[in-house]
Amino acid sequence: MSKSPFELNGVPPLKQAFPLGLQHVLAMFVGNITPIIIIAGILQIPADEKIFLIQCAMFASGIVTLVQAYPIGPVGAKLPVVMGTSFGFLPTCIAIGKQYGLAGILGASIVGGLVEIVLGSFLRPLRKLFPPVVTGTVLLSIGLSLLPVGVQYFAGGVKAPDFGSPSNLILGFIVLVTILIFKSFAKGALSVSSILIGIIVGYVAAFFMGKLNLANFASAGYFSFPMPLKYGISFHWDAIAAMALMYVVTTVETVGDISGITMGGANREATDKELSGGVIADGAGSIFAALFNCLPNTSFSQNVGIVAMTKVMSRYVVAVGAVILIVSGLVPKLGAVLAMIPNSVLGGAMVIVFSMIAVSGMTLITKQSMAGRNAVIVAVALGLGFGLGSVPEALVSFPEGVRMIFGGSGIVVSGTIALLLNVILPKDEHE
Repeated sequence: MSKSPFELNGVPPLKQAFPLGLQHVLAMFVGNITPIIIIAGILQIPADEKIFLIQCAMFASGIVTLVQAYPIGPVGAKLPVVMGTSFGFLPTCIAIGKQYGLAGILGASIVGGLVEIVLGSFLRPLRKLFPPVVTGTVLLSIGLSLLPVGVQYFAGGVKAPDFGSPSNLILGFIVLVTILIFKSFAKGALSVSSILIGIIVGYVAAFFMGKLNLANFASAGYFSFPMPLKYGISFHWDAIAAMALMYVVTTVETVGDISGITMGGANREATDKELSGGVIADGAGSIFAALFNCLPNTSFSQNVGIVAMTKVMSRYVVAVGAVILIVSGLVPKLGAVLAMIPNSVLGGAMVIVFSMIAVSGMTLITKQSMAGRNAVIVAVALGLGFGLGSVPEALVSFPEGVRMIFGGSGIVVSGTIALLLNVILPKDEHE
C-alpha cells in the first residue's frame, strides 16, 4: 500500500496525515459553525443550546466527510471531499426559520435531501442544464443576499443593545484587517487559515474589551453525545418548495467542487460515478444533519482550494480531519468556546466570506462571453432575484406560501429564472 499523500488511496504515516488533516479542518471550521450560530441568534436560541447546536454541526460534518472519502455503497464520491454546513442555504433558512422555527428548517431539509439524492442518481443527463452562466448567477445572488447579514453582525448583531457602537465596529475591523494581512502576505497554511487567525485575534481582543461571557464555558461539560431530533421536525409545503430549489442549486455547486478536486489534485475530469456518489452523499448527508438538528451539509470550496494548492489527494488525510471534527463534536467545552465568539468578530470574517461567494459567481459567469444571450440571462435573473430579495414587500399581495418561496432571499428566483432562460432562449450565432 502506498504511503504517498499525493495518491488517492495513499495512507501516509499519522504524524504526516494529522497536520494535513488538521489543515483541512482549520480551513472549514469557521464556515461550518457560523451558519448555525447566525440561525441560533436570529431565532433567539439560548446560549447553552447554541453550544449544543455547534456540537451537532461538527459531529455531522465529520460523519458525512468520512462517508465521502470512504463510501457506503453508492453514497460517497471516494474522493477527499470535505463537507460542512452550507452558507448558500442561509438566506432561505432564515426566511423559513422566522416563519416556522428550527423544526420547519429541519423538515424542509429532509425533503430537500431526498430531492438531491434523486438528482444525483440521474446526474449525467442533467449536467447540460447547468452551464457556468447559470451556476455563476446563483452564486452571485447568494453572495449579494448574504452581505446585509454580514454587515449586521459586523455592527454587533441586529438585536444587540449596542448595535453600531464604536467598540463593535473596531472589533469587526480588527478581524477584517488581520484576515487581509495573513491572506495577502503570509504563505502556505497561514494564508489558507487567515479567516481562522482573524477570528482568533478578534476573540482575544474581545476578551480584553470585556465582551466575552465566560459563564457558559464554566457550566459546559467535557463529553456529551449530540441528541438527535431535539427540536422536532415539521413540514410546510412552502418551506419545502423553497428548500428543494436550493438543493437543485447546491447540486450544481457540488458538481463544481468535485470537478475542482479531480482537476486540481489529479489533473483529470471527475467520473460520472464520482459525481453521482458525491451528490447523493450531499443529499443523504443533509438528511443525516437534519436528524442531528443541523442545517444542510454540502462540499466546501475552500478545501477544494487546499487540494489544488498542495496536490494532496489522499482520502486517508481527509478521513483523519473528519475524525478530528467528530471528536470536537463530542466535547461541549469546545462548543462553549466557539459560542462565546462576539457577533462583531464573526461579522468581520463574514463580510469577506460572503463577498468572496459573490466574486466566485462573477468568475464563473465570465468564463463565457457576457454578450447577447448570457448577458440577458444574468441581467433578468439577478435583477428580479436580488431585487425581490431586497424588496420582499413587492409580493405583499400574494399568499404567504408564494412570499416564502420567492421573497425570502431572492436566490430561488435568480436560480429558477437563470435555469429557465438558459433552456428557453436561443443560442447566439457564434455559439
